[in-house]
Amino acid sequence: MKIISFVLFLCSFVFGMEYYSKLEPYNNYVVKSAVSGKIIFSNDEVEGKSVNKKTKIIEIDHAVDKIDLAQTKNKLEVLNSMLDIQEKNYNRLYKISSKSAFEKDNQKIQVLNLQSSKSDLLIKIANLEDTIKNKQLFEENMYIYNISVKKGDYVTPGTLLYESKDLSKGKLEVFIPISDYDSISNKTIYLDGQKSDLKIDKIYKVADSKHISSYKVEIVVDKPKVFSRLVKIEFK
Repeated sequence: MKIISFVLFLCSFVFGMEYYSKLEPYNNYVVKSAVSGKIIFSNDEVEGKSVNKKTKIIEIDHAVDKIDLAQTKNKLEVLNSMLDIQEKNYNRLYKISSKSAFEKDNQKIQVLNLQSSKSDLLIKIANLEDTIKNKQLFEENMYIYNISVKKGDYVTPGTLLYESKDLSKGKLEVFIPISDYDSISNKTIYLDGQKSDLKIDKIYKVADSKHISSYKVEIVVDKPKVFSRLVKIEFK
């Protein structure tokens, strides 16, 4: 029992020429809020489950943002009409030789001011659209591991919302002695005594910060049925 606990704590170790590692999801995601607001929807029903189709996980109140976006787009339409008129006025004024350079410059300044205001509105629209998007969070083909907020909670940027995991692939990590790198690289991988067609996915050719005389090796397992189990790995 003590040996098993020690193995689980280290995640991987070597005993003779046998390595052990805990099979973990290939990717783990920690989703934090990018905006501030009140949680108006928290999908507790999918917590601890896989979602195969696009599913809403969290929604933050964005009613005011949607009103602001609609009104800003209306302002942009009005400004575009004003800009069109002022540009036409400038083009006509520019062709009249009796008009002074001062009058022409003043008209040009009006056009430039409107163009600058248009740029500001376009930036505001883009920011509002991004904010609204960040207030509705969806997942697809993911396992929802943990939802940290409930309906009615108020969140700020950086608040943990939920965690998700990619279960389409698994990952095994072991640490091999640097001296074994050349001999292990091209060997057949056996998992729990069974020959496999798996290959080493990555070898980090810089000594690990904790395992100072070892390279970290990653093996990817496609569509594993059970995660978080201890797997014996052999290179033969």
